[in-house]
Amino acid sequence: MTLSFRASRPFAITLKPRFPFPIPFPFCTCPSTNYDAVPDHNPSHHFRAAVAQPDLLLRVLNSVRDRPAAALRFFRWAERQPGFKRSEFAFVAILEILARNGFTRSAYWVMEKAISLKIDGDVLDVLVTSSPEVSVKLLDLLLFIFAKKSMLEKCLLVFYKMIHNGLLPDVRNCNRVLRMLRDRGIMNKAREVYSVMVECGIRPTTVTYNTMLDSFCKEGEVEEAMELLLQMQQRGCAPNNVTYNVLVNGLSNKGELMQAKELIEEMLRLGLKVSAYTYNPLIRGYCKEGLLEEASSLEEEMLRRGALPTVVTYNTIMYGLCKLGRVSDARQLLSVMVNKNLMPDLVSYNTLIYGYSRLGNLGEAFLLFVELKYRSLVPSVVTYNTLIDGLCRLGDMDVARQLKDDMIRHGPHPDVFTFTILVRGFCKMGNLPMARELFDEMLQRGLQPDRFAYTTRIVGELKFGDSSKAFGMQEEMLAKGFPPDLIVYNVFIDGLYKLGNLKEANELVQKMLRDGLVPDHVTYTSIIHAHLMAGHLRKARVLFYEMLRKGIFPSVVTYTVLIHSYAVRGRLELAIMYFFEMQEKGIYPNVITYNALINGLCKVRKMDQAYNFFAEMQAKGIYANKYTYTILINENCNLGHWQEALRLYKDMLDREVEPDSCTHSALLKYLDKDYKLQAVQHLENVIGGGE
Repeated sequence: MTLSFRASRPFAITLKPRFPFPIPFPFCTCPSTNYDAVPDHNPSHHFRAAVAQPDLLLRVLNSVRDRPAAALRFFRWAERQPGFKRSEFAFVAILEILARNGFTRSAYWVMEKAISLKIDGDVLDVLVTSSPEVSVKLLDLLLFIFAKKSMLEKCLLVFYKMIHNGLLPDVRNCNRVLRMLRDRGIMNKAREVYSVMVECGIRPTTVTYNTMLDSFCKEGEVEEAMELLLQMQQRGCAPNNVTYNVLVNGLSNKGELMQAKELIEEMLRLGLKVSAYTYNPLIRGYCKEGLLEEASSLEEEMLRRGALPTVVTYNTIMYGLCKLGRVSDARQLLSVMVNKNLMPDLVSYNTLIYGYSRLGNLGEAFLLFVELKYRSLVPSVVTYNTLIDGLCRLGDMDVARQLKDDMIRHGPHPDVFTFTILVRGFCKMGNLPMARELFDEMLQRGLQPDRFAYTTRIVGELKFGDSSKAFGMQEEMLAKGFPPDLIVYNVFIDGLYKLGNLKEANELVQKMLRDGLVPDHVTYTSIIHAHLMAGHLRKARVLFYEMLRKGIFPSVVTYTVLIHSYAVRGRLELAIMYFFEMQEKGIYPNVITYNALINGLCKVRKMDQAYNFFAEMQAKGIYANKYTYTILINENCNLGHWQEALRLYKDMLDREVEPDSCTHSALLKYLDKDYKLQAVQHLENVIGGGE
């Protein structure tokens, strides 16, 4: 749009109003009248008349325009009197007097008073049509106060009224408005305000650009952010370290790690200071991709360039290590932090507790729980939820529930996620009545289930065959404002297929299509898996290739169910074919994929090939889990290779992979039941060096 700027008409309050009555002499003719000495008690009738008559009050204020302190004192006195008739013109008059004389703090008070009395809209209308000499200052003051109070709609009202009346807001106030829009995620409006600023000739500052760059990056629009950086440089506005930190963060979040690293190099060439704020997002990006070596090398690079790692830096690397199962390496970073005079925080401990819980080593997880309290750190809901999740994964539901009860008694109070974890845990253990009881307890405590909580409950109902109850929960979700999305449909489709209700599941797929939802790789994987489980291998392959034709990319899970189905039936040539095909398409196998292949190879006693895949997965940084070891231990015991079975068991313990009852059953399957527990204890003592 094109905006034309005109000179506003003269300031309205400087015109002499006509009065339908004679003005008392002291207010209009006597320059020596002492308005500074407004009496606190028994004021003259002249003052009383001004309180009740806005036009007269305006005349009084105009008569002392060159005496701001007296004008303010009189105005304050008048507005406290009973029967005071508030007028936007009087407020504008005193504001104009104060602004002209540099009484900014007093003007701030008067403007806040106008806002509290809800006449700010009328004041705004008077100001935008007044002399721009002072009104711009006052409008900027109003905009500043609204921004300080986070009153976004009011800010936008002032901004656009100023623009449409040819008055340019101060760029600093524009920046405040942009920050509010960014923080509330209202990106379209932020773009609009920025465009109006530029078009109207408000010169953006570095802060303006940084705010917009951050907005783009938070929306994932990093290409647009990079274009804005170029514009910034072309317009002669020099980027600073904040500019580059924002962009490095945005690029790292999008996985554009190479480009982020190049920006750091550019920073250094420009002589800008790098810090942990620069490197932490990039380290997080490498950790997210599982590139721990690269992440660790960045820590060394930071030190060389004078950027000291922070607690956040180490927490990020610790989390990356824990995700890969390298919890011992992560724990060593606690000592590194302390040696660098950095005190581990609650996030540090929560991260390690998460790592040990995922490995099934709840003993170490609870030791860390005790240690963090010893260090005067207060466990959070996240701490408890992580422990409860670990206990549920191990099937230790009684302790998990006790921990929830401890939260209720001592705090922090359990949240929706706490109950959802427990519901999922009891469903997994086959205890649907207890899962329902916990779901009801969540409701009784005033917690509102979210989409994930409902979906977890539906999974449980479907797992145990009560599809009518599951559909009832879906109706309840709908009533609570959670319409079925693709995830919910996928859960129902998968559940119905697993129940053998192929016809009902197929009908649901058709309903999903009618609702305008497009099947994704999860939908197809569920359908393919159902046909594989039913022994319809040909149909499963047809569906797989249909999926590819429609441009739906299979996931690691899709390939894994195919590999598992063929491997378990001894059709290893097809299983291995899919294994290599997935990697050619850039889909990397995980530990479950390798386990499926290793299991298939062990069943036909192709142990050399099984060990080759076992070595390959570890070389790729994919750590064997208890199932990997149990598969190999089981087959070695079947073959009578006891020393190899014991070696694997020791390796398992050394790597802090917690064996379960299946592992022990595989290892000691030829012993009588009475000797198994005693044998396990003896074995662990021998391997651990206890005897």
